[in-house]
Amino acid sequence: MPEQDVLVRFLLESADVRGVYARLDQSWREALSRANYPTTVQRLLGEAMAATALLSASIKFSGKLTLQVKGDGPVRLLVVQVTQQGHLRGLADWRNTPPAGPLSAVLGSAQMVISITGTESQVDYQGIVALEGETLADALCHYFARSEQLDTQLRFHVTANAVTGFLLQKLPGVSKDPDGWDRAQQLAATLQPQELATLGVEDLLHRLYHEEVVRVFPATSLRFLCHCSRQRVATMILGLGKQEAQAILQEQGVIEVTCEFCNAQHRFNDEDVKALFTSAAS
Repeated sequence: MPEQDVLVRFLLESADVRGVYARLDQSWREALSRANYPTTVQRLLGEAMAATALLSASIKFSGKLTLQVKGDGPVRLLVVQVTQQGHLRGLADWRNTPPAGPLSAVLGSAQMVISITGTESQVDYQGIVALEGETLADALCHYFARSEQLDTQLRFHVTANAVTGFLLQKLPGVSKDPDGWDRAQQLAATLQPQELATLGVEDLLHRLYHEEVVRVFPATSLRFLCHCSRQRVATMILGLGKQEAQAILQEQGVIEVTCEFCNAQHRFNDEDVKALFTSAAS
């Protein structure tokens, strides 16, 4: 039985290859409960959440890492964020029912943005590439090849209950084993979807690499957690200014903000807004 909601780094020391295994269980079901996603959108969002978790273990960062895909197809937006503590949240925006098929059919002409925002809300890194390939795995492999000059292989498995992701990357520099990367890739290609879904990381690595020298690092936890708050919405209202806030109240009777990530509703009535601006002025 695989461990749930975990991220595990590993190293194929004999092949000069590093890897990451991610499994989302309750964290994935929490994300799914926020919207009634069609099957195609559900699969794409699951892959994006697993991919973002895998990226968080392969890119050094502090703050949060965001994977965003924008397109002009049926699925217009995918956004997934993860913090260095393993807190994930994600959403998809779509119109009609997207068809099953390659990325171009689902997302149209699209670009992918990977950004890192530091603890002071400053963007420390941003990589933008056109979305290429038949799958999200293909697109991310193109990203690593172009932006990081790293050979990469990615596998995903998505169901309504769990998402699994598996990443392999050739270590930079000259390998002491020139055949190591090809061997690691070929063995990973034998992995069946059912194995990815049901095997824990130790069993999976033994199944693939029992003839290699493998080092497995301690697992870290993943969980769905949204960082929206009433205080953040209050700050946004103050940013609007008193006059505009009052205009919204006169028109709608209440200022209500619904978080797209977690569906939490933050409501401010006339008395709440008056108290906000009174407190800010004192």
